Amino acid sequence: MANKEIIKQKEQAVKELTEKITKAKSVVLVDYRGIKVSEDSAMRVELRKENIEYAVIKNALLTRAFKKAGYDFDDILTGPTAVAFGFEDAVAPAKILAENAKKYNKLKFKGGIVESKKLSDAEMKAVALIPSKIQLIGQLLGMLTHPMRSLAVVVSEIAKKKA
Repeated sequence: MANKEIIKQKEQAVKELTEKITKAKSVVLVDYRGIKVSEDSAMRVELRKENIEYAVIKNALLTRAFKKAGYDFDDILTGPTAVAFGFEDAVAPAKILAENAKKYNKLKFKGGIVESKKLSDAEMKAVALIPSKIQLIGQLLGMLTHPMRSLAVVVSEIAKKKA
């Protein structure tokens, strides 16, 4: 009797994970070996601030959920694995985890998914280097206002010379 209940619980967990994988803009897989509890707690606080869901999940459940979602991560789902789901910003989970990997020198990217595309560990590190959405908007606004500002300075200088 207990086995049926456990199987149902695992099936429900796989179903929930599959939904998260398909809804998330990005899913980042990391090896968290060697990280201290205090470091992990501090990292979780940073992730929560950006509405990123972070959890340590058994590889067997992750494997089943990824397969149901149409991805194959069998080759990298070995050893301890933590997963971060980014539902709002596709770059934020990789960026925060990369910053913490540098800070603590323990986290290692395994791979992940960004905008429905499977990425390797090296590609996930490259995604972490992409500026955040807010930074990109700021850069765009700076590029758009620069020509107008330059024109205003030129017109101002011409007006000063004539006066």
